[in-house]
Amino acid sequence: MTIKAISDLHLASQANRDALAALPSFGDDWLIVAGDVAERFDHMKLAFETLTQRFAKVFWVPGNHDLWTVGGDGDGPALVGEERYRALVDLARAHGIVTPEDPYETWTGAGGPCVIAPLFLLYDYSFRPDHVGRDEVVAWAREEGAVCADEMFLSPAPWPSRDAWCAGRIEEAERRLSAIPAGMETILVNHYPLRKDLIHIPRAPRFTPWCGTKRTEDWHRRFNARVVVSGHLHVRRTDRRDGTRFEEVSLGYPRQWDQSRGMAPYLRDILPEGPPSQMLASWRR
Repeated sequence: MTIKAISDLHLASQANRDALAALPSFGDDWLIVAGDVAERFDHMKLAFETLTQRFAKVFWVPGNHDLWTVGGDGDGPALVGEERYRALVDLARAHGIVTPEDPYETWTGAGGPCVIAPLFLLYDYSFRPDHVGRDEVVAWAREEGAVCADEMFLSPAPWPSRDAWCAGRIEEAERRLSAIPAGMETILVNHYPLRKDLIHIPRAPRFTPWCGTKRTEDWHRRFNARVVVSGHLHVRRTDRRDGTRFEEVSLGYPRQWDQSRGMAPYLRDILPEGPPSQMLASWRR
């Protein structure tokens, strides 16, 4: 038995949907899906149906694309903000998938025991230079061509801002993580990286404000993480900080992975540990 992980399936692409359909069964293995599955509910449903047929247990956390409201939504409602997130949680639960709203599961296979903690933390624009104010950050990023479509498509409703929604999510996650028994190791799963120094996007260096929050900088130590799993950057790589392994597990858009290999080789072994992942050379948001 193995825990595997992947993120950023981006099923708006037919090539990515074809690769998902061709994914073989992994028997008793568990799978972590670290967000950005799709913008449409019908594509989310396709992913949940397919992945639960291929793996014994599936975990999902939302990415920003999952939370976008972009008009037509397949066979699902065009919901926004918190209401959209809750509808996605309901959809995942209907397929037996573990979400950030569910009790944490404990892996007792090879490399365990570890508590798997799916997180939904968003971002608060704090991954910006000290001299750039919060009200200036979007304009500052745009000066070098960094623009995030979240500013148009990711509503925080009913929260007053994405920053406030992020703060609420952090407080809830801190409460739950603090209740894990002392000494128990964890696998922390979030769409966004937990540390700014893990962001490697040289082609868009000013995209960082949409990549996380400084409030999680020490969570790998504070919550005894064996592994931290994230996506969002489309730069697959393995890093280590303070003895904790950080895995960026994105698949990405069709131009960012070798379609001739299929999706299976891009599933990252979390436990037991596999060979380190290498940085993806190309990046485009």
